[in-house]
Amino acid sequence: MSGKVGINIGRAAIYVILVIIALLCIMPLYIMIVNATRSTEQINKGISIFPSTFLATNWNILDKGGSLNLLRALGNSVFISVTTTTITVYFSLLCAYAIEIYNFALKKFTLGLVLFLIMIPGQVSIIGFYRLVVNFGWLDSYFPLILPAIAGAGAVFFFKQYLESCVILELIHAARIDGCSELGIFHKIMMPIAAPGAFTMAIFAFVGSWNNFFTPFLILNTQEKFTLPMVIQVIVNGNTFFREMGALYLGLAISIAPVIIVYIALSKYIISGIAMGALKE
Repeated sequence: MSGKVGINIGRAAIYVILVIIALLCIMPLYIMIVNATRSTEQINKGISIFPSTFLATNWNILDKGGSLNLLRALGNSVFISVTTTTITVYFSLLCAYAIEIYNFALKKFTLGLVLFLIMIPGQVSIIGFYRLVVNFGWLDSYFPLILPAIAGAGAVFFFKQYLESCVILELIHAARIDGCSELGIFHKIMMPIAAPGAFTMAIFAFVGSWNNFFTPFLILNTQEKFTLPMVIQVIVNGNTFFREMGALYLGLAISIAPVIIVYIALSKYIISGIAMGALKE
């Protein structure tokens, strides 16, 4: 009897600790959302857990902030992030499928090259990347922000490890016997099988593209093409918005809203995707 009581007390302690950790993680986000509804004077008075009535006022300050257009920047970020995520998931899965399924002369070299590229920091090649963008005439365009996603070494390695645990060669052989093309096998068989891993990588790719500030800051010059992180940075450093803390918090809340939505929509695939990629038959 005492053993059961001890187990229950231990479980209760674990639950209490987990609740405390969850609150510590959620509270900064909640305070930011609450501050987005408060005025600067209210924010300066201290922390509050109750929303206020200045949400519309803060939005008007952001919406009429000179040449800045928050909704246009939001649309730019959504377009870049969705396109980048789609390209990353599709072509990385296609490349990993080829490495895993086919036997060719440079197979080991290709996989080694992927591993080598993962270990190279992006900052090391940024000068050469910028010169390449200038030579192609892609400066102040979205091409340098989207097209490099085709060659995502980290995504290729993730899918390679994932496919090792879920590829069923008998299905592929049966599809070939039935006359299905190689791309047909990839689209109709492999993509449904690899869906959990694809959704997991989609979350990582979307968040990485959405939060990317350095590359757009380096490439984009026209304000109409600015992404949301760039606009938020202008708001933070701009003299016009420095005293409007409520508007600043609202801009930050808007900037993280799509990330939260994507995570909630696809989070159920994270555990199954990572666990499946970590197991081997």
